[in-house]
Amino acid sequence: MSGVSLGDILEYLGRLNLISVLDILLVTAVIYTAFLLIRGTRAVQVLRGFIGLALIFLFLSSIVELPALNWLISNTLPVLLLAIPVIFQPELRRALEQLGRTGNYLRFFRRQEANPVVQAVKDACLRLSQRRHGALIVFERDTGLQEYIDTGIPLDAQVTPELLLTIFNKNTELHDGAVIIRNGRLAAAACVMPLSTSSLSDRQMGLRHRAALGISEVSDAVSVVVSEETGRVSITHNGRIIRRQDPTRLDDILNAFLQKTPNTRKKLLS
Repeated sequence: MSGVSLGDILEYLGRLNLISVLDILLVTAVIYTAFLLIRGTRAVQVLRGFIGLALIFLFLSSIVELPALNWLISNTLPVLLLAIPVIFQPELRRALEQLGRTGNYLRFFRRQEANPVVQAVKDACLRLSQRRHGALIVFERDTGLQEYIDTGIPLDAQVTPELLLTIFNKNTELHDGAVIIRNGRLAAAACVMPLSTSSLSDRQMGLRHRAALGISEVSDAVSVVVSEETGRVSITHNGRIIRRQDPTRLDDILNAFLQKTPNTRKKLLS
């Protein structure tokens, strides 16, 4: 294999101009942004495997003449490029939605109704946790959730702890689905959420946790989930699950996501 000398590197650097440097920076920015958008999704694991295989194939083809392998790689790559939008449709949808969001970080909960809504959800979750009643509460943000609201029972009711406790009582027909809060009001109950395909490390996490993760993977919604088995309260957002929330932290995180700036959210989640 022919080596690359220091002189070759210096000669290449000498041919660089401002346009070349700008081109490299733009490509780097695009790749970095793409990684940020798919971070935390199953696409990252597949991409790592694909890059690993590609590096192995390139290494083998550089030291040994492998015409069959080179032919396979050159003919498979176009097919893979066409298959990527189909395989990673949820991830691409999520990435495009993130790119299309505005820079207005003061959500619809910026009004005075925000604190009572968050307080009502927190109080209900604490009482549901003590009773070991499972619950899934989804806050709509920028990404509309009308398609999921349509799967449930419309309510358009004021958010109160008593109403949430009634809905998630095991003896009611509404307790199995999710409730969606839109514009500070309880829009619907018994809503069907998309299930996440990501693996859950904790076996005590069931369908509610998968549903909470699923809606956070396809939208910017924030969900609060109460485990029926353990009574633990968790929050999901952006394909991530933040487990075992105490009352103060639950209140702070919900207010951070629904009211405050991204810097405040990062500080609370760190």
